[in-house]
Amino acid sequence: MRKPSLPSASRSPVQRDNRVRIVGGCWRGRKLRFPDGDGLRPTGDRIRETLFNWLMPVLPAAHCLDLFAGSGALGFEALSRGAASCVLLERNSQAAQCLQEAKQLLSAESALVIAADCMQWLASSSSVFDIVFIDPPFAEASLVPAAIVAAMEERGLLATDPWIYVEQPVSRMQNPPAGFVQYRQQRAGQVSYSLWRRMENIP
Repeated sequence: MRKPSLPSASRSPVQRDNRVRIVGGCWRGRKLRFPDGDGLRPTGDRIRETLFNWLMPVLPAAHCLDLFAGSGALGFEALSRGAASCVLLERNSQAAQCLQEAKQLLSAESALVIAADCMQWLASSSSVFDIVFIDPPFAEASLVPAAIVAAMEERGLLATDPWIYVEQPVSRMQNPPAGFVQYRQQRAGQVSYSLWRRMENIP
């Protein structure tokens, strides 16, 4: 629990040095800076290690979409491990600026950072993605992963065999939309993380 600081006329607010580490691939060990902000909750190292072990067979040359990119931990991790491209969407302007700085720091030419609302951007996009990362702010219950996937499917934004990563609170776990199944699932504390795939693509 964060302890409240004592008020002082001579002290200015302290800015935390928030950083998250890339855990694998060509940028292993590099750190990404991100700002303080409601809903900014980077996916932890151990969860990412598990996730990218799951994705290892399909990650090379994949085109990825990191919705609610936040710190960029998922999108840049994917690029570090061989993804062909990644669009990182983030509506928080400060976080988007940090993502742009990370792109420049890593010389990540295959990353595209877009400061925009997720649902508005999806409504106008025509790009097709092999892998989608969906980790919305938990406080915003209206951002339902199943509804996002259904909207992408309706607009034709998902590849023939898409792999969809979802983080959600255990207390509000949602099932995949019609036609999709939960292919992998684990839990870390009060967070559920899983991979969804089309039912027809499961051997």
